Amino acid sequence: MRAFNIQHSAFSIHMCGRYTLRASGGQVAEQFGLADAPQLAPRYNIAPTQLVPVVRAGAEGRELALLRWGLVPFWAKDLAIGAKMINARSETVAEKPAFRAALRQRRCLILADGFYEWQATPGGKQPFYFRVGDGAPFAMAGLWESWRGPDDATVQTCTILTTRANPLLAPLHDRMPVILPPDEYRLWLDPSLREAGPLEHLFDPFPAEDMDAYPVGKDVNRVANDSAALIAPLV
Repeated sequence: MRAFNIQHSAFSIHMCGRYTLRASGGQVAEQFGLADAPQLAPRYNIAPTQLVPVVRAGAEGRELALLRWGLVPFWAKDLAIGAKMINARSETVAEKPAFRAALRQRRCLILADGFYEWQATPGGKQPFYFRVGDGAPFAMAGLWESWRGPDDATVQTCTILTTRANPLLAPLHDRMPVILPPDEYRLWLDPSLREAGPLEHLFDPFPAEDMDAYPVGKDVNRVANDSAALIAPLV
């Protein structure tokens, strides 16, 4: 784990709100058990309401789908509610009306290879980039939902589950994404599992010693910026 100097922040922003997926289609297919390699362009600044790649259980095995980030419950009247539902707290997800049906029936893997978090400083919010191990792709626990609008058009959306922060993230934020170990992907995606109990151990914070973090430039603050320069360490 890289050492960096960081002070506890008195302020925080929505967690988890930006992440990356730079892996090739071949890497994604191998890591997540897909029959075919998808065509994916590298993305360095994935933001809410954008289409994001997820893996879920399909009729013929695992499938990759592009879903709108920000879950919209089937009973919602307006698609805009999704911008406020990009995360779901794992501690209460089984009880909340917006998420409980999806937890039982529509779980997915949200694909990433890093994410950003910000520290409040006198000079403004300083972004940090977090990754697992050497930067290989990993899965965040996700839920998905299907919403039908007034025009009968269907929109599929998703949310990222969060848990309490591990010691690496805790100085910046009290929450972090639920990161799933590869040997637990099968359990999370198992369509026959409809109860929350067997899943609860997956909500423990990912080990800090298996993660890395470093400060990056503030260009990531603009959603329009999307290049490899965003994850370059500050000198």
